[in-house]
Amino acid sequence: MPHSLNLDRLPPSAKLVIKVLESGSLLTQKEIINKTYLPARTVRYALTRLKEENLLLKKFYFPDARQSLYGLNAASPEVMTA
Repeated sequence: MPHSLNLDRLPPSAKLVIKVLESGSLLTQKEIINKTYLPARTVRYALTRLKEENLLLKKFYFPDARQSLYGLNAASPEVMTA
């Protein structure tokens, strides 16, 4: 049985990043920072926590190899209904 997602374990910053990524589009870290108004360090921590929970999809960003694109993992359960 898959482990159920407990949003209470996630920091508020990770929950905000989830809300931004729920649009379904893939965003760079800079775009997430601009949409959430969170400091870069906080966004990096939120992305790390989401990756630990297997909620984050990370793809290569061809126009700039220094960046990555982030989205919600389609294999994860519906995030905000938990």
